[in-house]
Amino acid sequence: MPDQLNALNETVAAVPLAIAQDPELIGDFINEATEHVATIEAEALALERDPASADSLHAAFRGIHTIKGLAGFLELSDIREVTHEVETLLDRARNGELAVTPEMIDVVLETADYLKRSIAWVRAGLEGKAGQAPPFAALLVRVQVALESRHGERNAPAQTGVGLTFTAAPESAAERPVSGQITEPAASTLRVDAAKLDYMMDMVGELVIAQSLITHTPELKQIQSGILQRNLQQLGRITGEVQRVAMCLRMTPVTHLFARMTRLVRDLSRKNGKRARLELSGEETELDKTIIEHLADPLMHMVRNSLDHGLESPEERVTKGKPPEGVLSLSAAHQAGHIVIAVADDGRGLDTEKILRKAREKGQVLESQTPSENEIFHLIFEPGFSTADQVTEVSGRGVGMDVVRRQIQGLRGHIDIQSAAGAGTTFFLRLPLTLAIIDGLIVKVASERFILPISTVREIVRPEPGMLFTIEGRAEMALIRGALLPIVRLDRRFGITHVGQAPHDSLFIITESEGRRFCLVVDGMLGKQEVVIKSLGETFRNVPGISGGAILGDGRVGLILDVNSLDGNNIFREPAYA
Repeated sequence: MPDQLNALNETVAAVPLAIAQDPELIGDFINEATEHVATIEAEALALERDPASADSLHAAFRGIHTIKGLAGFLELSDIREVTHEVETLLDRARNGELAVTPEMIDVVLETADYLKRSIAWVRAGLEGKAGQAPPFAALLVRVQVALESRHGERNAPAQTGVGLTFTAAPESAAERPVSGQITEPAASTLRVDAAKLDYMMDMVGELVIAQSLITHTPELKQIQSGILQRNLQQLGRITGEVQRVAMCLRMTPVTHLFARMTRLVRDLSRKNGKRARLELSGEETELDKTIIEHLADPLMHMVRNSLDHGLESPEERVTKGKPPEGVLSLSAAHQAGHIVIAVADDGRGLDTEKILRKAREKGQVLESQTPSENEIFHLIFEPGFSTADQVTEVSGRGVGMDVVRRQIQGLRGHIDIQSAAGAGTTFFLRLPLTLAIIDGLIVKVASERFILPISTVREIVRPEPGMLFTIEGRAEMALIRGALLPIVRLDRRFGITHVGQAPHDSLFIITESEGRRFCLVVDGMLGKQEVVIKSLGETFRNVPGISGGAILGDGRVGLILDVNSLDGNNIFREPAYA
């Protein structure tokens, strides 16, 4: 440890010595400060919408005050100096000496940006990476200008007509209790390292597997004992409850994720000259922490595209009979064992003719092909695809939406689209509650076992004569209720030695990926089971069509199918078989 500390001090000269002295304490600071910065930003945006909100002002003040105290204790002098000045600014607003104006909100948001950069700098120092502390002189000048603009004035009116003032409290800042400090009891919480939670989840998964193996032991089934059966049932109930509680420990509300989009909408609206209002609903909906962390970037891409491509300019909206201010909404809700996050706008909607024309020009759709409206919508996720007439700072280069699709698929989710010309577009992100466990349909192909996520199964049918067709001697299709669906044979897809059986002895499992349905051909169905997902390691990490493995109740390993990457799911590519 001394050698590591010496090396850290030598390589990171710009980072205070205190960072290297107590890594655990600095790690706690990073986590706490990150949460407080998110609160500061959210409350500043709320204050911008309602300058008379004393609660938002107090909450922003508390966040700044807390970070100041932590920075002072850890001798992070730059952070302490900035937060001290901003704390003074907010305290004078609380006293009624300053008006809450758009200029003040800008200063608070700029402070939040500075704190984000500073936290990243501290984290880099903790990891042994060299770096310079972010500059803050210009920010201090802006704070000082804001302080002097109303210095000594009480209840001064805001120049822009947006900011409102507050009545000064009789007591001093030192004597005045912070809102919620006395009337609300402190929540009893315990900060736990995420790695420990991950390890506990792994162990709970192993417990579930062990319990399943015991329950399905053939020797136990032969024992005719009521007491044994009751004990096994009790073990199953306890194991299930432990599993449920362990999953809940990683669940967090999407509040902070949505709050980040609020800031994004505000800044982009100013930059591109559009007027937009963001409406949020379902912020209390909880999702696995890992999913939320990986969802931030794709959600940001989608919001930016909605603002840049979806919403019209104020002038264009007025000519169409719409209000000059566009509406963009984010919502989250539980639906059939999943979380559905909707990104909607009331803009111009997707232009199917323009999308199809671009796709034909790029060779992504043949002239002889006539895709459905839903298939056309999903063309916007193709790599390099863009209908923008000009490239902007925000979008237009044809990158982003394909990344969004890959990231959502990596989370075992999928995207649905609804759009109407002139009325707007809605993207539905359907995500699992957790990445650790899935409800699976267990199927067999020869001697192999596969697990198909229940959420992707739409229908199971027994083939009938006249249902199968072959296109150009290679691509198989099934005619089901008047629709031709591509066929994927798992034995050919994965090179399984299989003695062919008559079609009517097989099963067709109709699955759906990105709005397109296709048939999986399997020998039979073994039942439904909740399985714990296991990684297959680096060697088999990128095998198309497989997303992981699971230990089944009989102790055998089943491969979990990834329908998004199975042959046949690409909209306009014929499936290739061995």
